[in-house]
Amino acid sequence: MLLSIALILMVGMALGWICKKCRLPSLLGMLATGILLGPYVFNLIDTSILSISSEIRRIALIIILTRAGLGLDLTGIRRIGRPAVLMCFVPASFELIGMIAFAPKLLGLSILEAAIMGAVLAAVSPAVVVPRMVKLMDEGYGTKKGIPQLILAGASVDDVYVIVLFTTFISMIQGEGVSALRFVNIPVSIVLGILIGLISGWMLSKYFAKVHIRDTIKILIILSWSFILVTIEDALHTPITFSALIAIMFIGVALQKYREEASVRLSAKYNKLWVAAEVFLFVLVGATININYLGNVGIKALIVIAGALILRMLGVFVCLLGTDLNRKERVFAMMAYTPKATVQAAIGGIPLSLGLGCGDMVLTVAVLAIVFTAPLGAFAIDLSYKKLLGK
Repeated sequence: MLLSIALILMVGMALGWICKKCRLPSLLGMLATGILLGPYVFNLIDTSILSISSEIRRIALIIILTRAGLGLDLTGIRRIGRPAVLMCFVPASFELIGMIAFAPKLLGLSILEAAIMGAVLAAVSPAVVVPRMVKLMDEGYGTKKGIPQLILAGASVDDVYVIVLFTTFISMIQGEGVSALRFVNIPVSIVLGILIGLISGWMLSKYFAKVHIRDTIKILIILSWSFILVTIEDALHTPITFSALIAIMFIGVALQKYREEASVRLSAKYNKLWVAAEVFLFVLVGATININYLGNVGIKALIVIAGALILRMLGVFVCLLGTDLNRKERVFAMMAYTPKATVQAAIGGIPLSLGLGCGDMVLTVAVLAIVFTAPLGAFAIDLSYKKLLGK
């Protein structure tokens, strides 16, 4: 196991660095590492690590969401108003509808399997989008009209909305049935998750104010409570539940509100923690890819991904109707909202680990979406922002 961990970290970081030097997202190098070290090529990753791969990916997702909460600017969302709220769910919903329309015909999936695939693919990637929007804000491009802030805010909540839909569809395909109550549970679980997260964050902020402990210990406490919330949600079998993932993100939001100075330090700590989590996340996703299966569905899957992306961009256009953004700025927002990586890596392998018939297909399409959209989206943002946005 120790040799496998060493190979994952060293080869993953090395290939990630090479990709970065080639102006490609480093996550592509990490995915390639997983494919090379995985059971379908050199088989150098210990089976004990592969057996807990899904849990490791879940931990990475928890770190992503807490980071998002600690950095989420709620005042910015309120200032931007309606478009910011719409960007949280409209583009993802358009893409999900596109996947349900295209995947059954081209990939032979059922409607519910297509919905699961759509929920996996419909999230935008914080790993690609967030650092680029921060760069735009630092350089002053598009900030007067709040374009980077709009995309940042939408990307943070968009991921959680999609994950809630994904867990709902997974429950349905596992035989828990289709009912109106299940869809009512989506907004209810989001609201309950927000309340639980805000209360948890407020209590933690009070505790941190009274008990002076190192920031590292605070991180361990927040992570432990996040794990407990996820475990409670998994154990609940009631008609109405709460979204632990939303709660985790809003713990960060509450800490930012009630312990602002500490939240800045904690956010920096989470960024360091993400360095290792990111390597494990993308390498382990790459290790689960059956490259033989990848060749069988490649072209059809790319057509499905492209069709769904076009509908996603249409969704962004709808969100921006009635705003003061000009045509160039709207085109930039539409392109910037397409890259995929983090959420697809975190949940793309879950259907396969649950033994669902569509598992291989969902994982394969998720990886193709990452390989296809992450570099294209990154290049589109990097090469166009100076031409399309005002400084």
